[in-house]
Amino acid sequence: MFVLSGISMYAGAAVAVELFGHATPAGVAWLRCLGAAVVLLAWRRPGRAAWRGRRLLLAIVFGVVTAGMNVLFYEAIARLPLGTAVAVEFAGPVVVAALGSRTLRDILALLLVAGGVVAIADVRLGGSFWGVVFALSAAAAWAAYILLGKRVAVDGDGIDSLAIGFAAATLVLSPLAAGTGEVWSSPRMLLLGIGVGVLSTVVPYGLDQVVLRRVGQARFATLLALLPVTASVMGFLLLGQVPGVVEAAGTLAVVGGVALRSREAPVGAEPPG
Repeated sequence: MFVLSGISMYAGAAVAVELFGHATPAGVAWLRCLGAAVVLLAWRRPGRAAWRGRRLLLAIVFGVVTAGMNVLFYEAIARLPLGTAVAVEFAGPVVVAALGSRTLRDILALLLVAGGVVAIADVRLGGSFWGVVFALSAAAAWAAYILLGKRVAVDGDGIDSLAIGFAAATLVLSPLAAGTGEVWSSPRMLLLGIGVGVLSTVVPYGLDQVVLRRVGQARFATLLALLPVTASVMGFLLLGQVPGVVEAAGTLAVVGGVALRSREAPVGAEPPG
């Protein structure tokens, strides 16, 4: 599921690149949120229960945090190399995984994964102070996404909550639409915006909800390291970008760390004995 998620997410990123010349990074992120909200609401049509009480509040907070994470990441990659931004942002999942590590095996797995991500990424800060600030802020939002996403998956309405959350986030972040002016004059660019929402949000975040129902937050955070690996593999298969020795070693480290991480009992499973 994570491999499928990664393929969809990076296909969406490729589509988003076409919009960067016509809208601000934050504007593209808002279009992504709008596209996801439209598609999810049309598909799921959440019932009345999903629009009331704590479930509604949880969905709104989750949607705003997730959309904010995307805005911060797009602003980061506008100022830093993509690999660098990914490596810095991954600090969020690393912290979540570290807090959930209980054994020496888990700690070793986390070190392998973190080292692998850094090796895969081309880490060059390039003196961009605000780029680093945006990337670190995206890391904090990613950690919050994992924690809130688990609650939505288990206590909320899953994908229905995603639909409500992104609808709320579209409204809350509507001032960012000011950076999308040129897009509205082209049906093709509007369609691309919806496509980014589907590929980079609906598919991967929907799959995340399925995975989060089955594993704990710490293991989920570790599995996220498969995303940059997927990006490297796609670059090799589709673009002929052959990884160097360090990048190949990083890929092996991530795969080894994910395999080494302790398994957790499925949510709702009976305890042993």
